[in-house]
Amino acid sequence: MKLLVTGGAGFIGANFIHYYLKNHSEDSIINLDKLTYAGNLANLEAIKDNPNYTFIKGDICDRRIVDSAMNDVDVVVHFAAESHVDRSIIDASPFIHTNVVGTHTLLESALKNNIKRFHHISTDEVFGSLELNSTEKFNESTGYDPRSPYAASKAASDHLVRAYNITYGLPTTISNCSNNFGPFHFPEKLIPLAITNILEGKKVPVYGDGKNVRDWLYVEDHCRAIDLILQKGTIGETYFVGSSDPEINNLELVRKILKLMGKSESEIEFVKDRPGHDRRYAIDWSKIKTELGWEPKHNLDSALEETIEWFKNNEDWWQKIKSGEYQRYYEKQYYS
Repeated sequence: MKLLVTGGAGFIGANFIHYYLKNHSEDSIINLDKLTYAGNLANLEAIKDNPNYTFIKGDICDRRIVDSAMNDVDVVVHFAAESHVDRSIIDASPFIHTNVVGTHTLLESALKNNIKRFHHISTDEVFGSLELNSTEKFNESTGYDPRSPYAASKAASDHLVRAYNITYGLPTTISNCSNNFGPFHFPEKLIPLAITNILEGKKVPVYGDGKNVRDWLYVEDHCRAIDLILQKGTIGETYFVGSSDPEINNLELVRKILKLMGKSESEIEFVKDRPGHDRRYAIDWSKIKTELGWEPKHNLDSALEETIEWFKNNEDWWQKIKSGEYQRYYEKQYYS
């Protein structure tokens, strides 16, 4: 089987490629990635010479490139997206272009190329915000209520995927996941930012009062879920992928990381909250467990320890990212 993975040089996409080639050595993968600031071929250095792996540099909004990449492909796994909420607040235009126009371009090409399965990766952020003290969780029947330009653009892409399944019969599946973390995580997101700042001897910035609640999914567990959906998932269905750990607020998460790294809470620095910061996300993933037999293998504490060790052992990888343009963004976002 031949897969086209979009955005495979990004955090989750790269982890998926590593996972899939390790577990499906008879299959081949084409990785289509524009290599924006978050796309990094160093994430795939270990498999660059694998005969079953091919990289194409290109924009998912470019129909010519997409048609060429999708030729003779069986399955599309669509990760490519602008994904950072803070950046979408600064400038929403790239999010609309990539997440909406790009997804539409891929869907049109998938129809033309008779793709056997189009799997779309989405997020829990499309469902808005839950009350802090409630026990409510998002499930596959929850109504959409995006509250940031990023979330709105992902919601639009989800709707397009469903529409192409219903209107044109394109065989699609969708997965909405909670916050991922693990190796190759771009260091502007909370967990890698905290780890790398601690390693650099810097303070760890925490938005507002730090009481925004999330659940955290180790990226390898997410990759297993996607693989299972490709094998057993029902066409036209959506599956939620979440953590088995209790939800945790951002402040407690940072405290946990500091403790694991032998540092005190004095390293925390509260900064101005971002506009429209969703208070709580929580995912009910009972459907994928009941129907496909998936559940996470990693718990938060052990996965955090693995992630911290990875960043300690790969300092050259993240040091290159946190220099130059990223540093200018960081100063503007947290301290302007």
